Amino acid sequence: MTAVPPAARAHAHARAVSQVALIAGMICAVAACGTETSATSAAPAPTRATWQEPASYTYTLHSSGGERGLLGTFRITVRDGAVAKAEGLDDSGRRVAEDIPDAMPTIGALLDELDRARRDDADAAEVEYAADGHPVRISLDWEENAIDDEARYVISAYEPTDGRRVSR
Repeated sequence: MTAVPPAARAHAHARAVSQVALIAGMICAVAACGTETSATSAAPAPTRATWQEPASYTYTLHSSGGERGLLGTFRITVRDGAVAKAEGLDDSGRRVAEDIPDAMPTIGALLDELDRARRDDADAAEVEYAADGHPVRISLDWEENAIDDEARYVISAYEPTDGRRVSR
């Protein structure tokens, strides 16, 4: 067995600590890389209170997660605060739009579901907003350890079609 002088041990320890610090810093930097979007900017995040749902608009909804009826991708048209048309954009979406057309939500209904999850103390009820205040992603999980109770909604191609607002 070879004896290692205390100075060499201290140098090796300092080098190991600095390597760990460097690696930890790189992991933090990589984890943060690409997480900032227009939905999460340095400005205060818009909230439901600051976004007023228009009476008429169109949007694309990708609904996934869990064992639910509303799964798939849809192009939804809202007129006078109610869903007027829904088109399934993938196989699952086409089946749902045809079989249960009443399942198609307005963006306001998705926000109501988020509010309900928060009131019911769901394990996760998160939302990301676009710069104009409309939601772009809603993630719900009622029970962390339960299987298939999650809901994920991605809202894209949002286009208001009039200046009127839905009163709630």
